[in-house]
Amino acid sequence: MAVLEHKGKLLIIDCGVLFPEDHQPGVDLILPDFSYIADRLDDVVAVVLTHGHEDHIGAVPYLLRLKDDLPLVGSQLTLALVEAKLKEHRITPITLAVKEGQKEQFGPFDCEFVAVNHSIPDALAVAVTTGAGTVLHTGDFKMDQLPLDGRITDLRAFARLGEAGVDLFMPDSTNAEVPGFTVSERDITPVLNSVFGAAERRIIVASFASHVHRVQQVLDAAHAHNRRVALVGRSMVRNMGIARDLGYLTVPPGVLIDIKAVDDLPDERVVLMCTGSQGEPMAALSRMANRDHRVQVGAGDTVVLASSLIPGNENSVYRVINGLTRLGAKVVHQGNARVHVSGHASAGELLYCYNIIKPKNVMPVHGETRHLVANAELAIKTGVPRDRVLVAEDGVVVDLIDGKATIAGKVECGLVYVDGSTVGEITEADLKDRRILGEEGFISIIVVVDSASGKVLAGPEIHARGFAETDAVFDKVRPRIIDALRDAASNGTNNDTHQLQQIVRRVVGRWVNESYRRRPMIIPLVIEA
Repeated sequence: MAVLEHKGKLLIIDCGVLFPEDHQPGVDLILPDFSYIADRLDDVVAVVLTHGHEDHIGAVPYLLRLKDDLPLVGSQLTLALVEAKLKEHRITPITLAVKEGQKEQFGPFDCEFVAVNHSIPDALAVAVTTGAGTVLHTGDFKMDQLPLDGRITDLRAFARLGEAGVDLFMPDSTNAEVPGFTVSERDITPVLNSVFGAAERRIIVASFASHVHRVQQVLDAAHAHNRRVALVGRSMVRNMGIARDLGYLTVPPGVLIDIKAVDDLPDERVVLMCTGSQGEPMAALSRMANRDHRVQVGAGDTVVLASSLIPGNENSVYRVINGLTRLGAKVVHQGNARVHVSGHASAGELLYCYNIIKPKNVMPVHGETRHLVANAELAIKTGVPRDRVLVAEDGVVVDLIDGKATIAGKVECGLVYVDGSTVGEITEADLKDRRILGEEGFISIIVVVDSASGKVLAGPEIHARGFAETDAVFDKVRPRIIDALRDAASNGTNNDTHQLQQIVRRVVGRWVNESYRRRPMIIPLVIEA
């Protein structure tokens, strides 16, 4: 999520989510931190959405919960995907559909929209011109010269904008470390045809629920091999229905069937197009691997993971691959066949863009720190002065004044966790507690003491979970707890229950560390009688 500010008005570009990693247990989604603009939402003139992927539109419902009449601007498909998402949140947005080449003014921001090629149709870059200069934000893009939909990245528009002067270029950095040019989507078609031709029984293809191009290729391959396709997964069914209705997905006659009709067809005529290519535990493919789905995968089935491996998801994906292989399926994935190509520009394409646009300043966006730094180095190689290439982390404020961009400061900006029905209530401290519980277990100790003498009247009663098989292991530490509480009473200091609980925690913690080299969560309860 980027925020441009000029003359007291705000223009937002994209509003997406992150997905939780292993060290964020229990978290469903991670949102941008809206706190900087939360009390300035009346100043927001528009929210420009570059394309319809979750990491660019997923947080829109949470932003519109704060103010539901913020105008959403984007291409037809992008807005349709957002509107479907907002419907679930019972929000009816104000929208403006735009096309490449179109120009619109939002407050002090003149916006021109430029066609870019990506792994979802209808992606747009946006050039924003104000009295302070012109900013070109690419969104996610690549330069596929033979795209499936024939819609290429408009390099002529990039060149024209470069001639007029781009003061700040904000390019996609995701593939900045990858040399050369990103492979064309069309290169996947013969591989899919080969897989379909060799498959003996059912074919199960897993992809992102918004990857219209990949679903199109699967439909075409199924049609060529006389197979029928059923869509599996709520988001897959919803998104492909939208894409088909808007003309972005062309369904060959008779190919698409309902999942309920699959049982009436022989296995060699069935293709299942499902979600779960990243090993998500509740997605269709993971449930198939765990035999927790109406589709029972078995010997002779072919499973195709037609997506990239997102960093951090490796273990989950390999767990699913192992599970499917154990059931007898043949698993085809990016590691053993070209069944996916990236949707992002590699280093060669980025260099091409720098040389065409010749920006005065560059601030790489999208990707991890290593990607941003790699992209920055590419800009410097093409002649952009090093002091005009800014690697900015979340919350960094960049000023564009008189054609020069500089880092001017930073606003408080963290991660906002969605956990069930709560938004922003889970903190890093809560996640730390969850990690300790998950990795080390917990021990609870209950002791009843005489309020006057400090003598232990009952207990210590010790229970543990995720630490040891039996509670008998704590027989050795019980005398230590009783001695420590007796010593505290004999010292005559004012020992309230909180102080006594801290004594119990220290005694048990020291013993556990010495005996087991573990650091579980310790929850003492001292009751005065």
